[in-house]
Amino acid sequence: MRKRGIKAVIPEKRDQAAHRSKKGSKGGRPVSHDTELYKERNTIERWFQKIKTWRGVATRYDKTPESFAAGLHLRGSIMWLKHLTPTT
Repeated sequence: MRKRGIKAVIPEKRDQAAHRSKKGSKGGRPVSHDTELYKERNTIERWFQKIKTWRGVATRYDKTPESFAAGLHLRGSIMWLKHLTPTT
């Protein structure tokens, strides 16, 4: 990734960092990541998980692209309406 100029978004796991540091100089440099991009990625991943909780979208019961898109729009509308409604 470094050769192509791609910056890591996901931070390195602790066990991977420990394993790399055990190797010494052969382990390479630690991976730096962009914390702001990671926050945005987390937001998008949580949004996709909320969409996937709807069984019709998660299992692709809707076989045609039109009905699948309609299901996505419907789920998005439900999520938007729940966001507008204050919770008590």
